[in-house]
Amino acid sequence: MSSAAKEPAYLADLNPVQRQAVTRTDGPMLVVAGPGSGKTRVLTYRIAYLIDSGVAPWEILALTFTNKAAREMKERIAGRVGEQAHKVWAGTFHSIFARILRVEAEKIGYPSNFTIYDTEDTKNVLGAIIREMNLDKNTYNVNSLRARISSAKSNLITPKLYAQNEELLQQDRLAKRPHTLAIYEQYVSRCKRSGAMDFDDLLYRLFELLQADPEGVLDKYRQKFRYVLVDEFQDTNYLQYAIIKKLVKYPGSPHHITVVGDDAQSIYAFRGATIQNILDFEQDFKNHGIQVCKLEQNYRSTDSIVQAANEVITYNKRQIQKKIWSDKGPGHKIKVVRAQTDNEEGKRVADTILEQKNRFHLGNRDIAVLYRTNAQSRIFEEYLRRYNLPYRVYGGLSFYQRKEVKDLIAYLRLTVNPQDDEALRRVINHPKRGIGKTSLGKISELANRQNISLWEALNRIRFSARTQEAVRDFIQLIRSFRKRLENKNAYELGHYIARKSGLLDLLKADTSVEGAGRLENVEALLDGIKSFVEEDTVIDTETVPDKSLATYLQNIALLTDFDQNDPLAADAVTLMSAHSAKGLEFRSVFLVGLEEKLFPSYMSMDTPEGLDEERRLFYVAITRAKQLLTLSYAVSRYRFGQMRFNEPSRFLEELPAQHVESAFGRGESAESGAKLLGNFKPRKRQEPTFRADPATFKPSPSDQIAPGMDVMHLKFGKGRVQKIEGGAQNKIATIHFEELDDNPERRIMLKFAKLQILP
Repeated sequence: MSSAAKEPAYLADLNPVQRQAVTRTDGPMLVVAGPGSGKTRVLTYRIAYLIDSGVAPWEILALTFTNKAAREMKERIAGRVGEQAHKVWAGTFHSIFARILRVEAEKIGYPSNFTIYDTEDTKNVLGAIIREMNLDKNTYNVNSLRARISSAKSNLITPKLYAQNEELLQQDRLAKRPHTLAIYEQYVSRCKRSGAMDFDDLLYRLFELLQADPEGVLDKYRQKFRYVLVDEFQDTNYLQYAIIKKLVKYPGSPHHITVVGDDAQSIYAFRGATIQNILDFEQDFKNHGIQVCKLEQNYRSTDSIVQAANEVITYNKRQIQKKIWSDKGPGHKIKVVRAQTDNEEGKRVADTILEQKNRFHLGNRDIAVLYRTNAQSRIFEEYLRRYNLPYRVYGGLSFYQRKEVKDLIAYLRLTVNPQDDEALRRVINHPKRGIGKTSLGKISELANRQNISLWEALNRIRFSARTQEAVRDFIQLIRSFRKRLENKNAYELGHYIARKSGLLDLLKADTSVEGAGRLENVEALLDGIKSFVEEDTVIDTETVPDKSLATYLQNIALLTDFDQNDPLAADAVTLMSAHSAKGLEFRSVFLVGLEEKLFPSYMSMDTPEGLDEERRLFYVAITRAKQLLTLSYAVSRYRFGQMRFNEPSRFLEELPAQHVESAFGRGESAESGAKLLGNFKPRKRQEPTFRADPATFKPSPSDQIAPGMDVMHLKFGKGRVQKIEGGAQNKIATIHFEELDDNPERRIMLKFAKLQILP
């Protein structure tokens, strides 16, 4: 923007650091955005400023993690620069990449109308492969296999590279899953023959496209996206960052990339996210004039909450140094509630919610109860119901995952893409038409033998007269749907399919309360398709005129949890996991179950990296609170059917005492409450002590552990397994650890033990 040009009025809304992040438009930039620091404002104003500076909106690529975030971004930009904001390419990684692949997929051997497989589709494909290979379904667990394949794709490990990786193969052998590679190969092959991509493929196949660079496609998108912006960069995985670098980091590139994120809020390692991306970004672009802006003013929370968060996160070693501050005044101290039992914890939280509603005039939607695991919601639900407090549990079954909804969607998918094996499997005999499991098995056998889709096999196979007639009728039914693809919009065709397939009649015949609910769900789906047709349709935040069934299916396939469930939509107390709360804020937050082995989780306590991530999750949870923060724990709680006695979470000890007050429980005196508060003093920071090197420690599969074995534990050191007791899922090992002076014999549940077998 020339000095003579008038400066946009919206820049006056920014503090000096935000302004710097918005107006320094060229080259690489890292914006470290603390909680409540105006990150979204900086992103939207930066895009608006780029457009005001003469950058064409369609040359800007903005990548987010939810469609909701992209929509809000577009709306805010439009408020500054008008309707041209809708020409910006803004959306989730998956939706933007799917949009590119719709245009380019044929260059890598996929149809442009490829199906997008969800998690259930993937598990179904893997389950079929396991059955056909006559493998034990317990050993070859579909969830474990799905995670294994997802991890391989996210790290750019193709089946061919997997076969060359002795470490991966050895891990599979030790886990008694030596056929994992063969399953991976089969899975990739079947997705391709079905013209289907799973969510990982939307990234994996785009990288493949850019790497192979057929017909100069890489340069096409490098020229197209002159400016790239990435939100929540700390949540990216290895593959996402690899794609970003393909687009912006090459000889002669202007390196116009801006990433915004907070390493202290990196909490999705279990999904493949790596904090290393944001920690390495400055080094990766140091030779290209990188600028780092730290947004440290918190506009959300009072000083007590902010200072507590600052103090806790200092216990993590690997981080980008920053000091968050607030000018909202000290506010209320953080309340720590000690309950004798988990049941009492539920009651005291509900009592405190009632008290806060009356004292501070809070609406229900102003309040959130956060927990480490979804199973903890039960007790709080019970007490909120008793007190007639409306609540909503966030993270339940998605509308689009309900059986009757998936049944109709499968018919819609098969109409658009007949090669879709999973859609065909789901509907070929639903409603029943005389093509049972035996017949489907023969169809599958022919498809596998000739490496063709089930649809192609269906058109070639020959059965007895009755079954052949049913097959012929089904083929004609799907063909009749496909004939209407060109001249019917999504609603007209969807309603026609629902009727002619027999699904509506089947649901209407079930007059039970549950049956009525299922019929309502299908009608709600059809209503949603009608809205898609009649209203302005937004795909990747761009309004499009395409009202086809294919476009509708892509739209719903790429919905995220936040797009399907808005936790603030109703005036109800929100119950959700700490992971789900990221990006939200509430006037009052209750963070419950703060006990060792619950939060931090027992599954994350044996490595420094795991414990650091748990602490970042605690940091995220407490910074959701604007005014009131209540932390609670129970001395005893039922877990796995047994009463457990618990130590308070170490994170409570790390809170600054001057910002905390305790609430003493039933039967406790004020003096004992004061004594409790005195326990929460900043402890001396110390390195975690390990008797084995965490860098080289590799846990062995728990089912390999046997009595008499020598094993290594990160904390307890070398030990010998004395005996193993309990059932298959609850085996407990008694181990004598020679390096422990006091109480050298420890009983450890094997599935959580993380033991390395020694030679």
